[in-house]
Amino acid sequence: MTRYLGVDLHKKSFTVSFFNAESGKHKLRTYRLKDLDLFYKDLSKGDVVGVEALANTRYFVDKIKDYVCEVKIVDPYQFKVISKSVKKTDRHDAKKIAEFLSKGMIPEVKLKEKTTSQINSIANTRDKLVKLRTVLKNKIHSLLNSEGIDSGIKEFTGKKSLKQVLKHQLDPIVKLELEVIVDQIEKLSEGIKKLDIELEERGKDMDGFENITSIKGVGNRSGSILLSIIGDINNFSSKKKLAAYFGIVPRVSQSGEKAIYGRITKRGSKLGRTTLVQCTLTAIQYSPYLCSFYNKIKAKKGCGKARVATSKKLLGIIYDTLKNKWVFDDFPNFKIKTI
Repeated sequence: MTRYLGVDLHKKSFTVSFFNAESGKHKLRTYRLKDLDLFYKDLSKGDVVGVEALANTRYFVDKIKDYVCEVKIVDPYQFKVISKSVKKTDRHDAKKIAEFLSKGMIPEVKLKEKTTSQINSIANTRDKLVKLRTVLKNKIHSLLNSEGIDSGIKEFTGKKSLKQVLKHQLDPIVKLELEVIVDQIEKLSEGIKKLDIELEERGKDMDGFENITSIKGVGNRSGSILLSIIGDINNFSSKKKLAAYFGIVPRVSQSGEKAIYGRITKRGSKLGRTTLVQCTLTAIQYSPYLCSFYNKIKAKKGCGKARVATSKKLLGIIYDTLKNKWVFDDFPNFKIKTI
């Protein structure tokens, strides 16, 4: 007899609903995450488990997968029964996951390979450090301006420009603050450089790296980031599904025969969208096809919508490239390398 186990997972504990579909009865129990051996004793090889995709889901799945028949990862974006529930308790959530699991109505998401997840984590850490460095650079501008010094448009990233900051005649307190900020920016830059090297080196071993970086406009670092976000391209049955995953499809509100298309959903990875747009702006400079498409949309709807539409077009090319394992010999002329 198959049991359906709905798991509401947290950092230190998890609540499980052991659901018997024939009797319609739930057996509820809460465990501490560090006491997984107690959970193992309550499992059987015929069990099907459903758990939401969270930060520690991989750890949980790796620990229990050998004790059960199957583990399904619940897509939290699509499983609105829990997120929009009026009754929000661990027991209620676990029961709902178990019930929908028994009916085959759980929207699944595939766990990425461990290496892919690690590269994605590196990419997100790098993104946070870059943003923090930008905040500190802006603070330098603000402090210099408060002292009547025009800082211009300097980036304050290189060691030379940072040392120049401290050469100004400044109030002692302001100078102390700037010394600390300069020191932090230098450390952040060193960290970002290390992560850049790791991203590019690890990325080269990822499936699809040679394919995606043969697209003019997608560099080694951006290719690694995009691949870490996409994961296995075979998890996406169409270009539209991949575009939806990146959050660059419009919201649709339909009433009767009338459909209203709004702004893009912005679901999924913000870093993925940003990286894709950056690659698109570069690719436009080399590809006559993408350039023509961009200018056509720009003339009708403006720069913003043209960037999004062209990014979606490039993502479609990335999809085909990874699916068909293309390697471009000449991307601007869409010439594929012959093997």
